[in-house]
Amino acid sequence: MLITPHPNIRTRRRVVGHEGAPLLVIDDVLVDPERMLRKAASRPFEKMPTLFPGLRAPAPLSYQSFLEALLNPLLRETFDLEPGRFAFPMCHFSLVTQPPETLQFLQRVPHIDSVSAQGLATVHYLFRGGWGGTDFYRHRRTGFEYIDESRHAAYFDCLSRQRREASADVSGYIDGDTPLYERIAGVEGVFNRLVVYRRNALHSGRIDNGRPLPADPLQGRLSINAFIDVAR
Repeated sequence: MLITPHPNIRTRRRVVGHEGAPLLVIDDVLVDPERMLRKAASRPFEKMPTLFPGLRAPAPLSYQSFLEALLNPLLRETFDLEPGRFAFPMCHFSLVTQPPETLQFLQRVPHIDSVSAQGLATVHYLFRGGWGGTDFYRHRRTGFEYIDESRHAAYFDCLSRQRREASADVSGYIDGDTPLYERIAGVEGVFNRLVVYRRNALHSGRIDNGRPLPADPLQGRLSINAFIDVAR
């Protein structure tokens, strides 16, 4: 599958929170995003053994090459990373379908994807109709906005204790400030927009708890989610 960037692609760099995490927002990414939607609709989606609250299917391999060509020139200035070959621990179409009342505790709070500051995550929104975006958070008790190896034990020990407190009992998908977390930034989920951030940032999808989540990629909250490691 040949994937072509849009001629009017637009790139914005942002800095998030007190700890200055880099964030990249790219609009009008693909020249033909509808073709990618059709590709998603032709794939079998399935539940995977992760905390992701929905279904996934592999994205085209050519999408990985597309991301490498698109993002390599932006790595040094945005993320202080040297350009190189991309490795993809994960690159999937993702469809959020899990009802909010069935979520486990760790699905109801912000998460990280890795403790490494070298790893990146991307979310490419392929939905219309206001299905929400991606938010970034600060853990109130520790003040952490990212979790690296030096913070991992302290953060999760603290979170384990907080889990037993009444203030932690917030049901459904997180959507803004809670007793445990403060929302520090957000990106709207605009069709054909790509957001790139470090995998150790505390973040969460913004998902409406009052709206049914269809298991149809043409109607639901569809995105392409990727994890990227850059090899020098």
